[in-house]
Amino acid sequence: MRTPALCVFLFGALALGTAQASTEEAMTKAGCMACHAKDKKIVGPSFKEIAAKYKGQDVAAKLAEKVRKGGSGSFGPVPMAPNPPDKISDGDLKDAIALILAS
Repeated sequence: MRTPALCVFLFGALALGTAQASTEEAMTKAGCMACHAKDKKIVGPSFKEIAAKYKGQDVAAKLAEKVRKGGSGSFGPVPMAPNPPDKISDGDLKDAIALILAS
């Protein structure tokens, strides 16, 4: 017999997994995964490197601006191309940054 608390937990875990999958799909569609990976450097830094650099800091808005404008220097000389809203929506970008910072 399942308790209501267990059902709520399982539903929450399922919803979280679905939301994460949706965010990862948006990141792939936007081209983020061509240069970044969760745990290894490809062209740009891994999500774990980004999360470690900004751990404990309130940087979501700063990172959103960096993604939108592009640039280089934060993780080396290789520039990141700008990523306008037609490439990744504001909502998907916000979710992507939250996912990266939680890595």
